[in-house]
Amino acid sequence: MYKTTKITQVPSFKLERPDLSRINRQNIIEELEKNSAQYRKIFENANIPDYIYWDRFKYKFPDADLSSEGQWLLIRQLRNVSAVDIEIKAENGEHFRWLRLPSTDEFLHRIDMLAGGQLFPHSDLLSPANRQTFVNRGIIEEAIASSQLEGAHTTRAAARKMIIENKTPKNESEQMILNNFKTINTIEEEYKQKPLTLDLLLELHRMLTNETIDKKEQGRLRKDEDEIIVTGQIRSQQFITHIPPKEIFVKQEIERLISYANDIEEEKFIHTIIKAVFIHFWIGYLHPFTDGNGRLARALFYWYILRKGYWTFMYLPISTVIKKAPVQYAMAYIYSEQDNNDITYFYDFHIKKIVSALEDFKAYINKKINENQQVDKLLEQNLPLNERQKQLIHYLLSDNKLSTTVSSHATINAITRQTAARDLKELEAAGLTIAQREGKYIRYYSTPKLKDLMQSNNQN
Repeated sequence: MYKTTKITQVPSFKLERPDLSRINRQNIIEELEKNSAQYRKIFENANIPDYIYWDRFKYKFPDADLSSEGQWLLIRQLRNVSAVDIEIKAENGEHFRWLRLPSTDEFLHRIDMLAGGQLFPHSDLLSPANRQTFVNRGIIEEAIASSQLEGAHTTRAAARKMIIENKTPKNESEQMILNNFKTINTIEEEYKQKPLTLDLLLELHRMLTNETIDKKEQGRLRKDEDEIIVTGQIRSQQFITHIPPKEIFVKQEIERLISYANDIEEEKFIHTIIKAVFIHFWIGYLHPFTDGNGRLARALFYWYILRKGYWTFMYLPISTVIKKAPVQYAMAYIYSEQDNNDITYFYDFHIKKIVSALEDFKAYINKKINENQQVDKLLEQNLPLNERQKQLIHYLLSDNKLSTTVSSHATINAITRQTAARDLKELEAAGLTIAQREGKYIRYYSTPKLKDLMQSNNQN
């Protein structure tokens, strides 16, 4: 896990760099002219399927006429020539630059197609009950994973139960997750309609850090005297992975970031996904607050995506995919900052995680279709249930230990407690659920009758 902390004696992480001082640059030019096809292929393989740095590149082409160092010098020069400056500036005044990879158009097309409706091959999946269930699933999973990326220590099951049953957080980790859930919900319901302002940015930070950091640090930009750094573990050793810029630079650049996020004075078209990734990186680089910067960066990614009409991203917990590769996530920042301000490393990592999240959700939808069709058919033959009740039956049948309460059924489906209670009472009256008091809660479980009915149907 990577976290914001105070200045410490931990060493700074520095990328391994090849010794290029002895390379004869004239020989590089001559070799490129003589074997242009060979080195064009090496250039392509350095960028596809992954955009790689020297630490991986040096092992890839041992049989080329040039040394590994000579090849890397050539690759770095070709990347520099091919890349374009973007709006994001480093503290030294230089712009970050981005190389449009050959895979870019393919990935953006796949995202546009999936986000445009291919995620839902059957229109009935977007009934109000199903839609709200999928939205809540996505937001809950995103809130949990995004918080865990920044050190929240709790199980997914415990965190999910805490949210859907409206329980009071037991510790700081659960509070982080609840804050994240409320923030993403508010973005989806309200803030996606608003332009980004400094006040909105500060408000989002207050929401994300409520009761997890000192109040005097909430909703205000960090100062140099805060002595904030980012630390993390790489190869079993703790390192400083990022030293944020000085406060005067942050104040200047925050205004530019806000203008950029609001699409003000944009001279040329930038695809929504690319721009959202850049906004994510920009917040992470500036690190404008004493804590909560990672959660804020990922929340702003959602704000921009939803604001631009990519509504299906409400269903996608992208942080669950990122959480599977936390070191790669951190290294994507490090490569981008330490290798010539080349943000292509971060973009390459992030675009693939977006595609993975979309594919994961598509697989989840298809699985649900297959699981639910048979259950729905049987239920329709026996009982007139509404969509919320059907979804609950699917959920309870997926695991014998699962249960629900009036509060959790109301939360998941965004309905009143009265409507939720009526749903559950009707299922209980039909013999499909049974109520059991456990402490101050009444939990509803599937009944043997329901399981027997399903088993009998499967045997037939």
